[in-house]
Amino acid sequence: MCAVPGSPCLRFYAIVIPITGMGAHAMKPRTLVTERMYFGLDPLRLRASMGRAMARVVGLPPARARLSATHLHYDFAMDTIRGEALVGALVDGGLLEPPTAGEAGYRLTEQFFSLAAARVVEPLPRARAKLLLTEAGMLAERCNDDAVHNPLEIVAVAVYGDFMSRAEKLEELQLGVMVKLRIPSRRTRFGRMQSKAEGADAIRHSMRELSSFIRVRLVTNLQSLPRPFALVFQSTKPLA
Repeated sequence: MCAVPGSPCLRFYAIVIPITGMGAHAMKPRTLVTERMYFGLDPLRLRASMGRAMARVVGLPPARARLSATHLHYDFAMDTIRGEALVGALVDGGLLEPPTAGEAGYRLTEQFFSLAAARVVEPLPRARAKLLLTEAGMLAERCNDDAVHNPLEIVAVAVYGDFMSRAEKLEELQLGVMVKLRIPSRRTRFGRMQSKAEGADAIRHSMRELSSFIRVRLVTNLQSLPRPFALVFQSTKPLA
């Protein structure tokens, strides 16, 4: 069932890869989209290849999760020349750590495990992304009006990253949310006030609930966001 009536449904490709020896806090699965290439591979082939590599280190502690270049070339189904280029790219991308004087083989990093456990979905259409930006602005207004137990207010919401390209199909929707302390007159007089950390988490959670494509970055100054960016919401309430 589609989450929004009239919107295109997304097809999900699921995979479950058990990770041994990795703390829950370290495991942050990513989202890959079809029609994009990652390290020169389509996402399904990349994930399958990483799964084969991970099968070799099942049961080993993270520090010993190392593979030879030969094994990596085989698992990614590449000849020596292309395999060396791929391994170099994975090292540069932080997915592998190169051999050291005391350790042979390439160590699989947390980023490698995270990418291997990624879900693969169809990209976000730009038209749907625009609707989500409208919803994000409306949500920011509701948070400011109703979340009186939250010590933070939303000053502005800006979009940056993938959306600012001309692409019609997006990998993610990156939002920068500028916050400030809620003035006393707009805080609750009853019940427990959240801490700043709790308030920040509540805002992130609310925005992410709009779509799994949304990535949220809280800031106190929009100038700290990567450029270019565009405003999608600005509070009309006085700042003090």
